[in-house]
Amino acid sequence: MQNVRSKVAIIGTGSVGSSFAYALMISGSAREISMIDMDAKRAKGESMDLNHGASFVQPVKVASGGYEECEGASIVVITAGAKQAPGETRIDLVQRNTEIFKSIIPKISKYAKDAIFLIVTNPVDILTYATLKISDFPVSRVIGSGTVLDSSRLRYLISEHCRVDPRNVHAYILGEHGDTELPVWSRANIGGIALDKYCLACGKHCDYKMEFDKIFKEVKNAAYKIIEAKGSTYYAVGLALVKIVESILRDENSVLPVSTLINGYYGINDVCLSIPSVVNARGAERFLNLELSDIEQKQLKHSVETLKDIIRKIKL
Repeated sequence: MQNVRSKVAIIGTGSVGSSFAYALMISGSAREISMIDMDAKRAKGESMDLNHGASFVQPVKVASGGYEECEGASIVVITAGAKQAPGETRIDLVQRNTEIFKSIIPKISKYAKDAIFLIVTNPVDILTYATLKISDFPVSRVIGSGTVLDSSRLRYLISEHCRVDPRNVHAYILGEHGDTELPVWSRANIGGIALDKYCLACGKHCDYKMEFDKIFKEVKNAAYKIIEAKGSTYYAVGLALVKIVESILRDENSVLPVSTLINGYYGINDVCLSIPSVVNARGAERFLNLELSDIEQKQLKHSVETLKDIIRKIKL
């Protein structure tokens, strides 16, 4: 059932924020969408453009304004931040965007004390952790978009290789949303059949391990290729955000690899990264203790140490 408080505030109306607002409007999941940006004229223009399509979708009102527009929001989605430039890694953005968050989080919290924060700005794991520290919100109510999109990219590429519907591919990317992320091949399956066994029986007679490596490399480099080609990524992440937001507004208990604070998982503590988590009206209610292979455990711990090294260097 749709949450009667289905108001979503979006901080940042650039390509990601506006694409998400468009996708959210089409989905019919929110009754109110508020768009907030330091460029108030841009936010106003985006809200006007969307409102002019109101007769084609389910009832929704799109507004723009200052941080007071966050009042009454069930979810505040933060896409604002410095843009990732071609050749720049997500980690390179960390200090610039941390400073931006130190400025905007208190302003949002003033009006949205009961909301769930959904962090999208990169590097998302670091900024999710920073938001927790700055806001002092409960852990469940501060989540990052994490590797929801990365996992979708993985499923799509597997589906293309195996010639099946991507909705029937079950596979996750865990860890950092970035260069140290890892695919959980040991738990990937198609229709309940372990992926390696499916590949052995599919009749293509390919070196499936080599194909797995190629697929993951393409997943990891996808954002860089898109940025090189068109400047930024926004359509797929907009759809990923709609899935997360719907899971919250509809209290779905969906299992999604969002970024959340991890404590007590394979010895990992006090870091935000992506692990499959149950997402519902309370936010990321709990993460799942997914069993990993020895190699995957090592890869995940490498991802953790990479993130912690960055956290140690920033000023919160």
